[in-house]
Amino acid sequence: MMRSVAFSAMGTSVTVVLQPDESATGARHLFDEVEQVCSRFLEHSELSRLNDSSASTMELSPLLADIFTAAQDLRSRTDRLVDPAVGELVSAWGYDRTFPGIVDLAAPPSIAEPNWEWRIDGTTLKKTPGARFDLGGIAKGWTADVAVERGLATIVNAGGDLRSNHSEAEVDIEDPWGDIVATIPLGRRGLATSSVTRRTWKVAGRDAHHLIDPRTGAPAQTPVLSATVVCDRAVMAEAGAKAILFHGEDGLAWADDQDWIDGALVIWNHASVYATGSLEAVAA
Repeated sequence: MMRSVAFSAMGTSVTVVLQPDESATGARHLFDEVEQVCSRFLEHSELSRLNDSSASTMELSPLLADIFTAAQDLRSRTDRLVDPAVGELVSAWGYDRTFPGIVDLAAPPSIAEPNWEWRIDGTTLKKTPGARFDLGGIAKGWTADVAVERGLATIVNAGGDLRSNHSEAEVDIEDPWGDIVATIPLGRRGLATSSVTRRTWKVAGRDAHHLIDPRTGAPAQTPVLSATVVCDRAVMAEAGAKAILFHGEDGLAWADDQDWIDGALVIWNHASVYATGSLEAVAA
């Protein structure tokens, strides 16, 4: 019988499912290694040094370059809606420290129109000087994928970014109120859920969240409370779920047009549940 081990990493809870004779040590070390490189809250991390640099061209470590390469691909797949270059905006809206330390803001930030460009080629990153990056979601999904692909675990769930190598894996989808609304037969694929109801705080007395819409420079305004996507890989599902939230009422139609998305499910602000026709799911 398989067993599960939970630990904290990257500001979230990580659960790994293992064969009885396997150890979670390898997966723990991988998450720690990626966090040490990709955290924007650790002063010594490679990402913090990159964010603090005014250079327009930088050479990255192979690990950070791999994650930026994945981010570049997903930015293209989502028509630039999911872009890690929103780092400065995320901080300006108050998410400038680990989540437990966030304080409410009395007023929204004054933000110039977003203007950043970046491109990764091999290990060379070219960027608009001053561009700052937030790799949080992308890095979590990427690490869950790599942990499973390296055989460090059978299933990894990093704060809702889930990758499975178990043919009979199923995932219960909860609504924002904790009720199960559907069960998805995942099998050997990736799944991710993004929500505007988690990691919230107040700005000018109104709820704010960490999903910054690059078109407006502000937390996404959307009727969709949460979106779940099934793809080949967790990092792709993570980007797909965010893109659906940014597309709002047109999110499922957008997902239906993406041949890299196997299926998607959303929960609207009036608690209704909708899904693409391609999603295999059992309603609760």
